[in-house]
Amino acid sequence: VQLQASGGGLVQAGGSLTLSCTDSRRTFSNNAVGWFRQAPGKEREFVAAVSWRGGTKNYADSVKGRFTISRDNAKNTVYLQMNNLNPEDTAVYLCAAAFSPYGTGSSPGSYKYWGQGTQVTVSS
Repeated sequence: VQLQASGGGLVQAGGSLTLSCTDSRRTFSNNAVGWFRQAPGKEREFVAAVSWRGGTKNYADSVKGRFTISRDNAKNTVYLQMNNLNPEDTAVYLCAAAFSPYGTGSSPGSYKYWGQGTQVTVSS
């Protein structure tokens, strides 16, 4: 598994972005995948996760109702649709593949493979 996150950028508060996480080795269709974020000086924070077939999803309370995680295994991609963004969402967003197909937990220790992040900046 070799993950790459993309789709970040600069957006005004209230705006939307869609992040993508792809696996260049096309093997993570058997893994749950999660999104985390890390702002400067802060710990890595769980955002959302989806099981290997997309049937189970888990969200942090801070993003429920605003963010949607989905996956398309045929395209080897996991998406994070982010709506109604606010400045507190500013961070580097990283995707990670879990040890198991069903592992949608919030602990970074549940995830085996990590990709490079993509910067999301929300201006007020």
